[in-house]
Amino acid sequence: MYSLHIDTARTWRGGQNQVLLTVNGLRAAGYRAALVAHPDGELRRRAHEGLELVPIASRTEIDLGAGWRLARAIQRLRPDVIHAHDPHGIAMASVALSILSGMPSGTPLPLLVASRRVDFHLKGNSFSRWKYRQVDCFIAASDAIRQMLIHDGVPADHVVTVHEGIDVERVHAAAPVNVHEALFLPHHAPLVGNVAALTAHKGQRHLIDAAHLVIQHVPDARFVIFGEGELREALERHVHELRLEKHVFLPGFRTDIIGCIKDFDLFVMSSVTEGLGTSLLDAMACRKAIVATTAGGIPEVVQDEVTGLLVEPRDHHALADAIVRLLQDTKRREQMAASGYARVQERFTVERMVAGTARVYEQLADRRRATGTANPSARG
Repeated sequence: MYSLHIDTARTWRGGQNQVLLTVNGLRAAGYRAALVAHPDGELRRRAHEGLELVPIASRTEIDLGAGWRLARAIQRLRPDVIHAHDPHGIAMASVALSILSGMPSGTPLPLLVASRRVDFHLKGNSFSRWKYRQVDCFIAASDAIRQMLIHDGVPADHVVTVHEGIDVERVHAAAPVNVHEALFLPHHAPLVGNVAALTAHKGQRHLIDAAHLVIQHVPDARFVIFGEGELREALERHVHELRLEKHVFLPGFRTDIIGCIKDFDLFVMSSVTEGLGTSLLDAMACRKAIVATTAGGIPEVVQDEVTGLLVEPRDHHALADAIVRLLQDTKRREQMAASGYARVQERFTVERMVAGTARVYEQLADRRRATGTANPSARG
């Protein structure tokens, strides 16, 4: 089974890491896989040598030029499956397949698989409806996302949940980083960490509000929020307004983030919406207890009172209470950390994710053979 993967982002976030893990994992398992990525993007830069790479940039969601270039690549490579990992990638693939469907060919068109990693509703405009109708199967990163897609009109038999996974061995191998030393923090200050893009749906404003309450009970606690995004200035202003400059820090993006997580005493995810939260998996693999919200697929990762504590989104009082509770109970943190580590190893490894993805490809191919739709002449 030969799959061609598409991700159009220039930046590096959790989604791009999942794409690279999927492609490399499929190749390691003996499958042929190629990648379409932005020519100037971080994903292309990090792609391993030996990987078939097609550099295509999509300037807009409806980019006919990019669609034509992808169509030519499909003709040349002849993959069995196109796996689009972001909305622009789905659009590009849909345009390319539409172009190819009008050309005489003796080979079947590839199946179109789309990953969905966010718990946002599908857009309802006419082009979005058209492009999503081209998808043969959605792979949802969580059951919460699967239910949202079904609610948005995608047939239930066209959506499969494959939980995201992480490379546990890579986490083990990462060198620890002394965050206290790097940020000139008091050596024995409890460290509460967050790793996420600085965007509204990640909810860091609520975490800062919670920090204001936490330091009233744990005065030496320090909060470190790693990541970049459009809300950096607004969050920095909020820290200043609450006079938390000595307690809350926004150091930006770091490539050694796994090593930084290893120095945390507690990992917090304050998301308002969340598809699954792979940084939670990283933290659990680093043996860290979790405080998180019940947004999206988070409860599928974090077991309340077992691997961490869950609170309602946007409730900074409950968030603060949970953080204080675990900061003041070292034994409980250690128990939750051990349970979280075991859970990641059992359910959220990259090997499980890759096997689940390959199974989707095979099932779709079997369905096509069974129904006789070997070369659909049109999509839509």
